[in-house]
Amino acid sequence: MSTPILSSTFLLTLLLAVGLFFFIRASVKDRTQKVQLIAQEPESSLLERLQNYFDQRAYRVAAVDPATGQVTFQGFVRPSWFLAIFLTALAACGILCLSLVLSVLYPDLSQVFLGLVFLAPVAGIFYWKGAGRDEQVFLKVEPLPNPQTDMQSLVTVIAHRDELAQLQQALKLQPSSEAGD
Repeated sequence: MSTPILSSTFLLTLLLAVGLFFFIRASVKDRTQKVQLIAQEPESSLLERLQNYFDQRAYRVAAVDPATGQVTFQGFVRPSWFLAIFLTALAACGILCLSLVLSVLYPDLSQVFLGLVFLAPVAGIFYWKGAGRDEQVFLKVEPLPNPQTDMQSLVTVIAHRDELAQLQQALKLQPSSEAGD
């Protein structure tokens, strides 16, 4: 193979390896968001439903601030076995590709480069240690009088975006038009 082909293949493979590195690193990134949701029920019954929902999701009440009406739930979020295995497989594939290109460029060191594939489980371990953590959900429920219906409630929640999606789906809450930051 000619030198320009090898060097361009090496450059592209290296760029893909850098992208893979940042993808693995982003797997443990905090994705906390704030959202405002509207429920078509009064505050008291909604608070009971929210308490039951978070109890079922293995969260517990960590703090209640009566001055602001904010409730803080806390729970441990377990990492995903599937994602740990998937990231390990992606890392193995990426390291193998880079090793093959390096082996063509430096044939004397091909055994060393192919041995780098054994570092792939580090990606899964990195994810496993970073993704398993205590999460907090901040919740505030306020009455929202509406002349067309009996009563609505405005729920302001700060939590991980996956938890927000589950909450919205499970309790059939609609996003507010004045969604928060």
